[in-house]
Amino acid sequence: MTQPKPLNFSPAPGIGYTVVRRGDGGMTLTFTDLSDATLQHWHDFALEHLLGVDRRTRNLYDLRAVKEIPEKAIRMAVEANSDPSARHIRVAVVVADNQVANAIRNVAAMALPETASAMKLFTDINEAEAWLGRPLDQIP
Repeated sequence: MTQPKPLNFSPAPGIGYTVVRRGDGGMTLTFTDLSDATLQHWHDFALEHLLGVDRRTRNLYDLRAVKEIPEKAIRMAVEANSDPSARHIRVAVVVADNQVANAIRNVAAMALPETASAMKLFTDINEAEAWLGRPLDQIP
């Protein structure tokens, strides 16, 4: 197996998320807030990581600590996941509850009809991990 790409993640004051490398080579991003500063930092980080994506990978976005997801955040995520480089990525997004998941689905459906990545919303982290754990040739 080839070595995972370096994270190149630098925590910054006032940024409400952390990133760790997953054992499968993907990333787990854990958010505590979705302030403008956090969204901009994440957006820059995400787009940098899309450059040179050359193999299938799994990413987990843990947003359970965020009780309300602003429309701006959803639109930024849809934009990043629409990049052609995202076609190699399976993304599990874990949110606090079904109300938050439905709000994301509604905005995402209006923002752009398709994303390049295989993405699925969950309210249970174990279900998200099981979906991510499926063989990568079984996307979505």
